[in-house]
Amino acid sequence: MKIDMIITNANIITLDQRNTAAKSLLVSNGRIVEICTESTPDMSAYTTTSNTYTLDLKGATVLPGFIDTHSHLLMYGQMLNDIDCRSPHTNDIRQIVTKIHEKAQLSKPGEWIMGWGYDDTLLNEKRHPTRFDLDQVSQNNPVFIRHISGHFATVNSKTLELAGISDDTLNPDGGFFGRDDSGRLNGVIHEIPALEKVFPVLPVSNEEENIENIGKAAQTYLSQGITTCTDAGVGLDKGISELDAHLAAVNSGKNPMSMRLMILHHLLGEDGRFAGYNAKEIQNELNNKTNNKVKLDSAKLFQDGSIQGYTAALRDPYYSDKSVKGTLLHGQKAFNEEILDLHRRGFRIAIHGNGDKAIESNISALQEALQKAPREDHRHRIEHVQTASYHDLNLMKKLGIAASFFINHVYYWGERHRDIFLGPQKAARLNPLAEAVDLDLLFTLHSDCPITPISPLFSVWAAVNRLTSKGNVLGEGQKIDALTALKSMTSYGAALNFEEDDKGTIEVGKKADFVVLEDSPVTCPPEEIKDIPILSTIIDGRIVWTNKIKSIV
Repeated sequence: MKIDMIITNANIITLDQRNTAAKSLLVSNGRIVEICTESTPDMSAYTTTSNTYTLDLKGATVLPGFIDTHSHLLMYGQMLNDIDCRSPHTNDIRQIVTKIHEKAQLSKPGEWIMGWGYDDTLLNEKRHPTRFDLDQVSQNNPVFIRHISGHFATVNSKTLELAGISDDTLNPDGGFFGRDDSGRLNGVIHEIPALEKVFPVLPVSNEEENIENIGKAAQTYLSQGITTCTDAGVGLDKGISELDAHLAAVNSGKNPMSMRLMILHHLLGEDGRFAGYNAKEIQNELNNKTNNKVKLDSAKLFQDGSIQGYTAALRDPYYSDKSVKGTLLHGQKAFNEEILDLHRRGFRIAIHGNGDKAIESNISALQEALQKAPREDHRHRIEHVQTASYHDLNLMKKLGIAASFFINHVYYWGERHRDIFLGPQKAARLNPLAEAVDLDLLFTLHSDCPITPISPLFSVWAAVNRLTSKGNVLGEGQKIDALTALKSMTSYGAALNFEEDDKGTIEVGKKADFVVLEDSPVTCPPEEIKDIPILSTIIDGRIVWTNKIKSIV
């Protein structure tokens, strides 16, 4: 057997069922063929060629490549071109307006000005920017600035005009248009159903731009050790063109990651591109267009919004506003019918659910579908699952429903969940990972990039330490150990993706997908996990990214 890659002098954390430790391994044709406890493998049964690559890691740590099960790669790539309005470098509305003014000065009349990342709860004014703010500097250019949650946006008068939205426009089910005290539109767009009224007029990138955008985003993901990525919202903003963008980026080689796609349910409905398709037919089409490089993950639906926007559907009122509970985006009867249809067509179903009322609704819909059309090993999944009760998690376990937790909220919004949105008791249970472990529930962690920065090590750190941005522990009892947290980004991710026989652990026969770290997340001080330098990322036995500052190549 010809060997393509030899890794020596490594601290290999296999994450197999026995948590086997090793020091060297061999790769042939993109697969692991031998794992050794010695620092240098016995090569007597193998041959090498001039193309065989030997990687002496000098004690560095090797893990299975990280598996990102929920982020928005295309959206992130597009937003890299837009005005960055995130905190802490944008603290007030005046700064946002200034950035828009500077962009307008460089733009031709009619050109779009796009931005992202503002957080009304972190701005000094404690409110959304309005069209009245934006109109001061952008009367000739349409403006669209997306909220950090992705569930809201603020636009100027020019954008409302282009979208055909006026003071007389009725609110869609599950969303609404912000208004001032006199009933005039204020330019703030609340929730996906309302944003969908604006999406059709937003600029659409051509294929070359899409490939470039995804390529830039992919480089960031690779720099974080990610080898398999799930885009959790294909078709959310710009319909079928988003699917075409992903396929083009993979075929071009600009995105070397293994890609999985959640396709928005409206593309699968009566008027959608895949009306009447079953899951197998879509997978066949993806195979034919990408030479088997892209996989269908699931049909994606939303059933509520954002906790920090008061649109996540809760069983009890919000802590700081007892008049608000949030709302479900779909009536239960119609929701159940759509879930059943997708289930019968063979789709794995992924449903956004932040609030416990939405999580309850999601479980109910999936439970009814499974009762009417039983299916073994479906691995339907609920996304974010932030406020699930123990009863919710227990029922998910019994029904075989997996969870993908948005753990990064503990750090980025921890104090505000405690003091504003949920209150101390519920905030302490935010993303209840210890309970998921107790129930042996299949789960993963995610960053929901670009909502928070992409970094599997950061998510592991957040799960282990549960520290907020101000250094407080939020929910001591929901901490999990580092080894379990690492599995949630590797072997559990592979299981969630139906790929546990191919990825997620370092075992003979599996894909040679690795991340090389300067230190071990299992043995280093827990508070240092997020800061461990990533040295290299390897896919199919090929180095696809290397740290130029601390190069091991």
